Amino acid sequence: MEIRKSHERGHANHGWLNSFHSFSFADYYDVKHMGFGPLRVINEDRVKPGMGFGTHGHRDMEIISYVLDGALEHKDSMGNGSVLRPGAVQRMSAGTGVMHSEYNPSPENPVHFLQIWIQPDVSGIAPSYEEKFFASDEKRGVLKLVASPDGRDGSVRIHQGAFMYATLLDGTDRVEHTLAAGRLAYVHVVRGKVTVAGQPLATGDALKLSGPVTLAFESADAAEVLLFDLPR
Repeated sequence: MEIRKSHERGHANHGWLNSFHSFSFADYYDVKHMGFGPLRVINEDRVKPGMGFGTHGHRDMEIISYVLDGALEHKDSMGNGSVLRPGAVQRMSAGTGVMHSEYNPSPENPVHFLQIWIQPDVSGIAPSYEEKFFASDEKRGVLKLVASPDGRDGSVRIHQGAFMYATLLDGTDRVEHTLAAGRLAYVHVVRGKVTVAGQPLATGDALKLSGPVTLAFESADAAEVLLFDLPR
């Protein structure tokens, strides 16, 4: 078991973009934090009104955007264009290559979102795109599956044997997840305070562990948490 506190993450403030990096990314490099299993990037990004990431390319990566506050406008070379709002989960499989941009369309409100990269278990596939909306009630008091290798339970489909869950806890909820032998778990606290496997965690904190184990999630206050069930 390993705990990584929020303040230990990499940090870059570019003025228009304030970003915290859970793993090595761009100018932040830490050989001890290159990823965890196939989980390669969790960037907590805040983008100022009217600003964004210009058109740029990716290949052979599963890219998930998880919107927390505000609006995020997406356009890509596959012809997709949409505005994502809180509750949205967007999956883009870069495959052989895709160009895209991400932009805050609001003239006055910042956008706050998580950018998550998962290394696929296959390369050279055709790029593809998918987005789903998960209402707060779907995540409250349960671990709601939002990304999986087979798209089960209405989740977005990723090309990797990884499962991503989201939960909202109101201070009285308790949820559990059984992690099988040979699997890895990465817990990221989106906001609030929560106890996971007996360990107190706060906004931006992370917990890494390996199976077999049953994880219990409990909160004294309102909290939002992501859980990644990953292959080694």
